[in-house]
Amino acid sequence: MDKNAIEFIGEHHISSNSQTPLRKDAFDKSDDEKIKNIQQHFAKIMEELGLDITDDSLSGTPYRVAKMYVKELFYGLNPIARPTISTFSNKYNYKKILVEQDIEINSSCEHHFLPIVGKAHIGYIPKERVIGLSKINRLVDYYAHRPQVQERLCTQILEDLQNTLNTQDVIVVITAKHLCVSSRGIKDKESFTTSIEYGGVFQNQNERNEFFTILKCPDI
Repeated sequence: MDKNAIEFIGEHHISSNSQTPLRKDAFDKSDDEKIKNIQQHFAKIMEELGLDITDDSLSGTPYRVAKMYVKELFYGLNPIARPTISTFSNKYNYKKILVEQDIEINSSCEHHFLPIVGKAHIGYIPKERVIGLSKINRLVDYYAHRPQVQERLCTQILEDLQNTLNTQDVIVVITAKHLCVSSRGIKDKESFTTSIEYGGVFQNQNERNEFFTILKCPDI
């Protein structure tokens, strides 16, 4: 791919796949092996930047970065790390919208590996099953902790919840700031991005309006 195409894709947040692009051998190596290899490669990056990695302050940085990538920032790449999502019988026969909002998003842009920080707001209308509210937060956190495109993050959360709850009646909204916008390129520090995905009854404008009204009036 030529440099102009690389820049174009990065600036326009293009992704051709709703699933995170992973190699078939993505999990053949252990976490410790990955950390060791990343540590060596990142040390080379620092050296190319002209940094003296024998300095006391910098000598541990390659290891710290490698461990952060594997264990913290990108733990959501591994399907084994997906949280167990408990659902419960809808004994009350609750049929109105349930909303979990202001769920913290801490992710990373897959084009520049810079932070994406924001909030997710999720609503669904139960059928036979309901989900423990904290489990929604854990699911969001799992998909956020991988290199991401915001639109894909929105879709992945939606599809997982639809499958888990056995209903299409789910809506996901994410608003986030991208440091690849605020700290490089245009360096616009005030703008943020909103992405929306929904299915089932939320394809109806009135149902979506009810959801958005609740977001504006959390004490309704």
